[in-house]
Amino acid sequence: MQHKTDKPIFIIYLLGFLVLALSIAWNQPLANTPPIYGNPPDEHARYLIPKFICENGVIPTGFEEEVRIPAYGFSYALYNVFPYIVQGYVMRFVDLFTDSEVILLCSARTVNVVFGALMAVVVYLLSKRIFEDRRFRWLFCFVIMYMPQSLFMHTYVNTDSCCMLSAAMMVYALVKSYQEGFSRAGNLWMSGGIILCALSYYNAYGYILSCILLLIAYFFVKKDGRISYDYKAMLKNGLFISVIVLLGIGWWFIRSYVVLDGDILGLATREEMAIQYAIPEVNPLYMQTYSDRGYSVWEMMQENHTLDGAFTSFVAAYGSMSLYSNIWFYRVYKLLFGAGLVGCLYYLFNRKERDKLTGKKLFFHSNMIFCIIMPIFLMLYYAYTMDYQHQGRYILPAIVPLMYYVVKGIEHLAKIHWKQYKLPRWLVNIGVVFCFALIIIGTLHMIYFVAMPVYRELGMVL
Repeated sequence: MQHKTDKPIFIIYLLGFLVLALSIAWNQPLANTPPIYGNPPDEHARYLIPKFICENGVIPTGFEEEVRIPAYGFSYALYNVFPYIVQGYVMRFVDLFTDSEVILLCSARTVNVVFGALMAVVVYLLSKRIFEDRRFRWLFCFVIMYMPQSLFMHTYVNTDSCCMLSAAMMVYALVKSYQEGFSRAGNLWMSGGIILCALSYYNAYGYILSCILLLIAYFFVKKDGRISYDYKAMLKNGLFISVIVLLGIGWWFIRSYVVLDGDILGLATREEMAIQYAIPEVNPLYMQTYSDRGYSVWEMMQENHTLDGAFTSFVAAYGSMSLYSNIWFYRVYKLLFGAGLVGCLYYLFNRKERDKLTGKKLFFHSNMIFCIIMPIFLMLYYAYTMDYQHQGRYILPAIVPLMYYVVKGIEHLAKIHWKQYKLPRWLVNIGVVFCFALIIIGTLHMIYFVAMPVYRELGMVL
């Protein structure tokens, strides 16, 4: 049952997110700003697409010189661009009332702030389904939406923000379907999440596969020691979801097939354009990846400190991975993650708890773990075969299930008892307060003491 004080906390949670996100969105520069590089990563290249839509009223094909990235030779318009389409037409509407380039840029960024606010609502709805204890319910909400890097992704022009919203929607749909069975409402949640995911970011496509797997597995029925399968129910729900999804995404992939000569994902066309137009330093014909140089994945990870760099930029790295918090901030986050891992391991090795793991529950959690592993695998794959980047933002699509296990692990630690003795409630409260303090104070420090001084020094550079 929802506690009577949840509403004011929810208002603070949502308004706080909006204030912090808008503070960044309306102050950070757009153009490259050496040597500080306070601008968001690749935004100047991504912004070319909504700007083109604003000026021309049509979606670019990716071949136009106006949207081509000068050094790299290709365009982000070759990929899924639904968030850019929304931003472009919002800019086109705002352009009716102003000629200010700054206001147009801010209006595009504000679209992603709205995506972030919607994600905050979905995360809250999800928290009510998976946490009975209000302390950990709110900790789950805040650790997802207020972790500095997570918040940062909703403040500049990209497709990651919409992707993170779609991942939260799909996890909500998976949990709802697991708890209550497949229903019309749950199917709509799942369809909406799949559509936004398919039209935004390839790194989160693992969630789409998870939705398919759960749908197929859910209708195995064990009765009187025998396993049967409810094909009728599976087809009924599967067809409902499929029709909605195809209506939502079909137009884009048909367009890509026609415009890009059958290359519906745009990857082959990107390679061809990069070879034709890119400068030698980043041209695929001349650029040496770790794979080309004969390194193993492990050797790559050792040479460029992949795991440490990915973790740091997963937690907090503003600008073009150029603005960082105090080293102790990252160490305490490692402690938070470590505590969650220990709590999950305690749960698994506790015989009484382990016996509660039914086949259905085990399959569901395996699915969630897959959603965490897939973006990490893709990050390593891209770093090994395409470029040398190991940015934590590539694995942010995994944040919802990852933080579920972190917070659930901490909750398990809070319930540890030996014989009749258990942790006193006041001690658990102190631990939870410490976690909240880490999240909120750390994020405020990152925004107003690390990033804002740089933004004020540089100004809104267009």
